[in-house]
Amino acid sequence: MHFLDQAKIFIRSGAGGGGAVSFRREKFIEFGGPDGGNGGKGGDIVFEAVPGLNTLIDFRYTQHFRALRGNGGSGSNRTGAGGPDLIIKVPVGTQVLSENREHVLADFTRAGQRVVLLKGGDGGRGNLSYKTSTNRAPRQHGTGWPGEEMWVWLRLKLLADVGLVGLPNAGKSTFINAVTNARAKVGAYAFTTTRPQLGVVSRHQREFVVADIPGLIEGAAEGAGIGDRFLGHIERCQVLLHLVDAESEDPAEAYRIVREELARYGAGLPDKPEVIALNKVDLLDAELIAALSAELAAASGAEILPLSGAAGIGLEAVLDRLEAALPPPVADDPAADGETDGEWSPL
Repeated sequence: MHFLDQAKIFIRSGAGGGGAVSFRREKFIEFGGPDGGNGGKGGDIVFEAVPGLNTLIDFRYTQHFRALRGNGGSGSNRTGAGGPDLIIKVPVGTQVLSENREHVLADFTRAGQRVVLLKGGDGGRGNLSYKTSTNRAPRQHGTGWPGEEMWVWLRLKLLADVGLVGLPNAGKSTFINAVTNARAKVGAYAFTTTRPQLGVVSRHQREFVVADIPGLIEGAAEGAGIGDRFLGHIERCQVLLHLVDAESEDPAEAYRIVREELARYGAGLPDKPEVIALNKVDLLDAELIAALSAELAAASGAEILPLSGAAGIGLEAVLDRLEAALPPPVADDPAADGETDGEWSPL
């Protein structure tokens, strides 16, 4: 399945049905009169977050969504049926933005969340509602209110607990393949990762989600490379794992480049808890590892963890540090499941 995290769509709610013009004509009833019913309400445009989706690829092929209008009223004061709501299903983590992308209209952070974005038009009035003491046989009626319409942008920000950051070819894909069930592409060249990857870590009877984004380069926050487009996917992460390539010419400078890009991007990324690991240590001797770690620690002011995703070195220590940095899992509420303390009683 192709990954798509942005899409522009057109939405329009249904118009209201027209009111009816009708008069009673029944045998043995001396006085008739108007009996036209009101029109039905048009369908709403409803967005719903559903589990099991992690891409907006469906909106590449279907870009126009129009709810049905309400039915017209009829005689005997019968109101027309309302138009059905049009439910647009989106992945959890989707944001609905205005056409100019300046306003967030809806933000879906949990499965089952629903937002009515456009209301359907109200139905028109039938001629019965126009009857007065001086106008006993009105023939006017309402045509129904029009629906609303607009263009919106859908932007997907993946929901993950841990976000992987680093320069291209820092070993992020190798790490996520080693600790999760993901199968990210690995290659000996930069920008092997062209789309975000998600993986689930199961550890100590707990699970947390790790997100791998394409590597960052200098100027990424201003649009250089491809990482700037995907930085939004780690906005919701609670912890960042910063991987630094031990084979790079200057690991400390590589660390500073990524941190500067996170600061330029903003959105709270520089303030997130960070775990720093010196990756690919299986290719170096112990003396060089110690020297590079000390240099990186001086630049970052934090403890440096040696790591090799390919050789499996230091994985346990990194996962322990990530697990400790994450907030404790929310305990299930027994009351939510209908469980209560004490012996059950019908009274």
